[in-house]
Amino acid sequence: MNKIIKIVAVTALMTPALFANTAACKGCHGADFEKKALGKSKVVKDMSKADFIAAMKGYKDGSYGGAMKGMMKGQVAKLDEAAITAIADELKLK
Repeated sequence: MNKIIKIVAVTALMTPALFANTAACKGCHGADFEKKALGKSKVVKDMSKADFIAAMKGYKDGSYGGAMKGMMKGQVAKLDEAAITAIADELKLK
C-alpha cells in the first residue's frame, strides 16, 4: 500500500511539470506543434517518436540542432528520459 501511495504522490508532483514543459513548447512550436519554431525548426507534430526523443537527447548533450541549439539546450536541460518520453506520448507521436 505504501508503494502505491508513493507512486501516486510522485506522479501527481510530476504531472504539472510535464504540462508546464509542453506549455512552454507551445509558445514557439504552436498550440498543436504545427509550426516551425521561429521559422527554423522541424515541425514537431510531423516527427516520429524516435526522432523526437533523439532530438531532445541531442539538444541536452549538444550533439543536435542548428541555429536554435543553445536555446533548446536550456529548454530540455531539466528533462530526464522519462519526461522526454512522456512528452512524446502526450503529443501522440508514432
